[in-house]
Amino acid sequence: MGRGEGAGGWRQLLTHMRLPLCMFAALAVLAAAGILLLRATLLRNAREAATAFSRSCAAEEQGSLNVYETLLTFGTSALEERLEDGESREQILAFLDMYFQRVDTVLGDGVVDPYVVLDGEILSARPWEGDASYDYTSAPWYVQALAAGGEVAFTQVYTDAVYDRPVVTAAQSCRNGTVVMAFDILPEHLRFDTADLTEEDSFFLCDGSGTLIYQETGVELPREELQDYLTWLVEQIRSGELEDDPVIRDLNGQSRGVYYTRMDNGWYCIVTVPYARLLGGLRSLIWPLLLMFAVSLLALAALSWREMRLTARIRRADETARVLGNRYYALYRVDYERETYQMIKGSDYVRDRLPPAGPYSDLLRTAGEVIEADAYRDFTESFSCENIRQLVQQKVWEFGGEFLRRFGEEHRWVSVRVLFDESLARGEVVLCFREVEREKQRQLREFRLLQDALALARQNEASKQTFFRNMSHDMRTPLNAIIGLTELARQHPEDTARVSGYLERIGASGRYLLGLINDILDMARMEHGAVRLEQRRFRLKTCVEEILAPFRIQAEAQGKTLTEDFRAGDPSLIGDPFRLQQILNNLLSNALKFTPEGGTVSLSVSRADGGEYAKYRFVVTDTGIGMSPEFQERLFEPYAREMRFSDRRAAGTGLGMSITKSLVSLMEGEIRVESAPGEGSAFTVTLPFAAAEEQAPPEERGGPGALSLEGLAVLLAEDNEINMEIADEMLTSQGAHVTRAWNGEEAVERFREAPPFTFDAVLLDMQMPVMDGCEAARQIRALQRPDAGTVPIIAVTANAFAEDVAATTEAGMNAHIAKPIELAALQRVLGGIRPAP
Repeated sequence: MGRGEGAGGWRQLLTHMRLPLCMFAALAVLAAAGILLLRATLLRNAREAATAFSRSCAAEEQGSLNVYETLLTFGTSALEERLEDGESREQILAFLDMYFQRVDTVLGDGVVDPYVVLDGEILSARPWEGDASYDYTSAPWYVQALAAGGEVAFTQVYTDAVYDRPVVTAAQSCRNGTVVMAFDILPEHLRFDTADLTEEDSFFLCDGSGTLIYQETGVELPREELQDYLTWLVEQIRSGELEDDPVIRDLNGQSRGVYYTRMDNGWYCIVTVPYARLLGGLRSLIWPLLLMFAVSLLALAALSWREMRLTARIRRADETARVLGNRYYALYRVDYERETYQMIKGSDYVRDRLPPAGPYSDLLRTAGEVIEADAYRDFTESFSCENIRQLVQQKVWEFGGEFLRRFGEEHRWVSVRVLFDESLARGEVVLCFREVEREKQRQLREFRLLQDALALARQNEASKQTFFRNMSHDMRTPLNAIIGLTELARQHPEDTARVSGYLERIGASGRYLLGLINDILDMARMEHGAVRLEQRRFRLKTCVEEILAPFRIQAEAQGKTLTEDFRAGDPSLIGDPFRLQQILNNLLSNALKFTPEGGTVSLSVSRADGGEYAKYRFVVTDTGIGMSPEFQERLFEPYAREMRFSDRRAAGTGLGMSITKSLVSLMEGEIRVESAPGEGSAFTVTLPFAAAEEQAPPEERGGPGALSLEGLAVLLAEDNEINMEIADEMLTSQGAHVTRAWNGEEAVERFREAPPFTFDAVLLDMQMPVMDGCEAARQIRALQRPDAGTVPIIAVTANAFAEDVAATTEAGMNAHIAKPIELAALQRVLGGIRPAP
């Protein structure tokens, strides 16, 4: 190459490089501006996110404080009203005991420690041996409560005399200033959702003076140093130093962004985030960017030179790239008129065996070497030149399928497509291959999941259909007895003995039907997690004897033997005796049901081990028909019944064992079964119970005529005519005088119109038109008359769940009676009420 030719080459190169150099410079400027903008955006977003998080935590904690304040205000007001009404000390103590239990129920056991200063004495839910000598008058909570003038006051963090650890106290005094109620709140019970923070971030909750209340931090420091650091940090916040530039250096010398929210009570929610994390992505971007610019500058000349020689090929390849992009591992231009191919991008396997261009038949043959044998025939027919020609004529822009292709020693799914576009040369299409193993496996998994879900849904549907069929039969059986026996009684009114027998069987059928309904409702509550356990003192032997008594009568009547082996002593325990009896009731009922005449059912109770939470073992065995191994696997499933080894249909809903299993799990116990067809069954239930401190038995209360209703004046509200007739007859037959009301509004009017102390009790149905029972109770309690706050109000409800009972209590009612009403229950509730003088 001569001198002039070389100069011309350089000039041509510079010409080709002029536009890339300008673009390179513009890109550098844009990159620098973008980095600065990105830095500002990162810091702004971090500040907004961290501040939003601190506000969220502040709102969350403020919500908790509002709950404490609401409960405290309610308790203080209720106590003040009782003191103004002149209630006795025993009544006040009973109220406080009930209130403290409800506080634990609402907030969780041990979350707060409630107590009251009354008549110079501290009354606490958890008494402390130093209460009698403790000088509460100088305590911060007491001083602040008196100074707040009846408002709730929250103290700063201080070291509590009882716990000897940091505590915050919420306190409120009555209007006359003689009584103060307080909650001690332990910081370790505070919980925040800090999932959005990383391990490098820190979150602090502190009071207005900077005293640490709660922390989530990866900084490993002694509490004293951390407290000094937090005090300094609050001082910086108060002085406004962090408003414009919220950056500090922590105790490790690390730069951190500080973002905070000040709560209404003066507390601070503070979030600190390392600057290195905020700008880490930016810093990691700068050096690769600079290196990229340097390499790009060096490669620019070579690329420009190469561009001159490859322009034609790049233009042709660019046409293909616009259609396909980079989604495919193999691309071919196919001329279906000449039946040739050109390799744009080939797999390793094909590149080793075929030239960049050649007969299309060679490409099909080579592809067949790695395509699954069963799919190869369809492949050659679908992608032959003749079929491609027909697809183009029909304006089919895309055609393809999926098959298994061998990659080395394994097979993976591949998608093959013929793409036609009018921008391509005449008679040409693009044949492309893309691996879709992940997508295909996901589709196959989803298909299997759908199949499994469909099978499970069909199984559940079949189980529920079986359940509904069984339930329909079981409910129609007692209903048929009730209706039929009622008709028979109507036909023989003069035969009192026969009618009495009919009524006895009608009552038995009604109780059986009520049991079925209770099982269904219990199961529904189990499935929705609505069952709650009580924690109260009970005698284990007494609890077991109560449940055995009716089964002894049943066993004797059916010619069966019921034995008991009680080897657990007579401990006093803490737990839920009702749920324990429900478990034993289900097991004993099933044992007697499936044990033939002359058979034996036994219950043994023993202590499994010692410790604070001892375990007690309850074993129910029978000599009945037993169960097959197949049925034992689904014994605890809802609606399941064993029908194989009995010539009679099993009664019940099929929910008893499922309910039993759920209750045992809820009580943190375990249940197992051993059974064989024709050899009987043995159910073993193991449950933990805490031991209760022994106490002297309470004095028996009551007196002559405790169950008598003679002379009581009762206001009865009920919208159902039959239910009104039943309740009216029950009351009047026992000597009570009844005034009827057909809805809640009418009951309020009857009470308002009557002179004070006319009524000794008010019975309100919960679900009535115009006004329901709860609202009627509230309006009666709100009347300005001397008996409005003291007259006993009893709820009559078909919804006897815990939340329904709680609603009646909140409305101001004294007790509740569940429907269907039983005379004995009515006498127990009303029997102790005496007519007003």
